[in-house]
Amino acid sequence: MPINTILITLVALLIFGYFLGRKRSLAVAGSTAKGYSDLHSLPSYYGYMVAVWAGIPALIILLIWSAFSSSIVTSMTISGLPEQMQAQSKQQLGLVMNEIKNLANSGLIANETDPIKQAAAEHYQKLTHINTMAKTVVVFVIALIGLVLAMRLIKPETRARNIVEGVIRWTMIICASIAILTTVGIVMSVLFESLLFFTSVSPIEFLFGTKWSPQTSIRTDQVGSSGSFGAIPLFVGTMLISAVALCIAVPVGLMSAIYLSEYANKNIRAFAKPTLEILAGIPTVVYGFFAALSVAPFIRNLGESIGLDVASESALAAGLVMGIMIIPFVSSLSDDVISAVPQAMRDGSFGMGATKSETIRQVIIPAALPGIVGGILLAASRAIGETMIVVMAAGLSANLTINPLEAVTTVTVQIVTLLTGDQEFDSPKTLAAFALGLGLFVTTLVLNIVALHIIRKYREQYE
Repeated sequence: MPINTILITLVALLIFGYFLGRKRSLAVAGSTAKGYSDLHSLPSYYGYMVAVWAGIPALIILLIWSAFSSSIVTSMTISGLPEQMQAQSKQQLGLVMNEIKNLANSGLIANETDPIKQAAAEHYQKLTHINTMAKTVVVFVIALIGLVLAMRLIKPETRARNIVEGVIRWTMIICASIAILTTVGIVMSVLFESLLFFTSVSPIEFLFGTKWSPQTSIRTDQVGSSGSFGAIPLFVGTMLISAVALCIAVPVGLMSAIYLSEYANKNIRAFAKPTLEILAGIPTVVYGFFAALSVAPFIRNLGESIGLDVASESALAAGLVMGIMIIPFVSSLSDDVISAVPQAMRDGSFGMGATKSETIRQVIIPAALPGIVGGILLAASRAIGETMIVVMAAGLSANLTINPLEAVTTVTVQIVTLLTGDQEFDSPKTLAAFALGLGLFVTTLVLNIVALHIIRKYREQYE
């Protein structure tokens, strides 16, 4: 039975167990003197308890079995091959097993001319069938045993609610642990590869070098056998484009939020806010086309008309379009936090004789500042991590400049460039991508620390 069918059947069994446990609890309550009130928990909790006892052990067995069964079947198939085939290298043996698996899955075993592969495919097919049948039987036997045991536990004094809530609590703990461990795993993997990179390239050169040219040759006797890995131009380009984007997004987004929350009537707000948030749903490649085909030529022609030398791909073009893209991140969150400011603060300001603009400037904005800073931080993180717009509008030139009219590149663009195509993960060129990722992680971490400091400062003042 395929795993999807097993899951669907198991869910149906759990639903049946829920109603069966609920009915059993009502029957037990009816046989006592106090009746329904004699039960420790509501009848639905007894149904949930039965479903939990039947479902969790079965799902654990199914997960473990599915994780290891494929490798076990493959090992058993390899053990049945002739000794001369088993003596092959791991890569060659893997290719042979792929042929055997494809042959078994295609159903064309009879057409195979090699008797060894034909016999191995038949053996693999037989083992797969036995594995599927055994998995199905074991999972449903475990589920039925859990269902029967849970039914026997249904008594008036059974704390079904505590059992169900304990399972829910542990489920949430496991989910939170998975999220934390995933973050730790990402950081550790990036850190490990970065340390390998720094064994070949000096951290001083990487952190303070002003030339980025990661191209390296295959042989040491070729010209340019060692690249330049100074990351300063990449981080300067990233911050330059992000600064241009924030200069567009923060004023426009914040003013839009103030208008929608404090001045606009309900009809305008109901139309304007969803329309503004559509900007966040447009694919970044569309923004890239818009920047490359419309904004960049317009800026270049405008600059030439006033005597400025503007590159065909510039940081200004990419930053302008990126700023338009991240406006909803600032406006939507700022609108929500401004609207959440208590009306009593507005009324107190009006009662003191302040005008509406003075109330917004001196009361509402300071009170909502933690949420506004959070929205700006989210927009900044989105701008720092953007790739497609930079590729199409700002180019790939690692220029160390703060002139927004020149072409620059960013950290994320170079990470994609370094990891594109067939690359060996033991060369400094490829490992440089992980070092750049680590630097980007540290940069965003610093931004978070600064934002948390601002949030805590004003939260203590206004709460």
